[in-house]
Amino acid sequence: MANIQWVKLSVDMFDNKKIKHLRRLPDGDSIVLIWVMLLTMAGRCNANGLIFLTENIPYSPKMLADELGIEENTVKLALSTFEQLNMIELNDGFIMLPGWSEHQNIEGMEKIREQNRLRKQKQRENQKLLSASNGSNVTGRVMSRDSHGTDKEIELEKDIYSFNADKPQKKSKTFVPPTLEEVTQYISEKKLSVDPQSFIDYFEAADWHDSIGQPVRNWKQKLLTWNKGSFGTGYKAPVPVEPQEVKGVVHL
Repeated sequence: MANIQWVKLSVDMFDNKKIKHLRRLPDGDSIVLIWVMLLTMAGRCNANGLIFLTENIPYSPKMLADELGIEENTVKLALSTFEQLNMIELNDGFIMLPGWSEHQNIEGMEKIREQNRLRKQKQRENQKLLSASNGSNVTGRVMSRDSHGTDKEIELEKDIYSFNADKPQKKSKTFVPPTLEEVTQYISEKKLSVDPQSFIDYFEAADWHDSIGQPVRNWKQKLLTWNKGSFGTGYKAPVPVEPQEVKGVVHL
């Protein structure tokens, strides 16, 4: 949600009877400061006067005290007093400023919300276009813009993302041998009849090459094939590779 950069305060705010009453309370100036801070938080949330940590999580007095850097007891007194003076409403822990629409530029805030909604909509459309044209290998992501982004900026970003997405993707060809624990877990998941240690010992002896000297790229597939052989389906388990057939393998 777009941040509001301002809230509207009356120049005669400190002549208001409620503000004068607040200033006469213990820690009165801190309580008035809390009120001004709540106004700025409501503007930042931009939710018609509702104040929250997230849309699903309200501020507790302790959380609010930590956020504002003011003693928790002072925050509790302020909230209680604000509620008595009908300056706030508390609903399931959420703080609402009931007079928000009376002294804030609601039209301007709605405009910012609408700009933000349209910006996010364009982001989603750009992402769909890139995904459709480049498949699942899109490397660029739609960058966020503020509410003043222009169509030219959007088109420029499209060009940048298209350029990045067209770059060939490098795929790692490095085979990482499995651990005994990984093999044991996969055997258990697939309910295979294979001794994990024998499987590991066999392919380690061949430097993780198969019976025709080809490097193993998918050990799980080899394990499934090995399992078929153990069930007698016609598959013959591979014979260990002779030393001369696999470069770099030395059998002692």
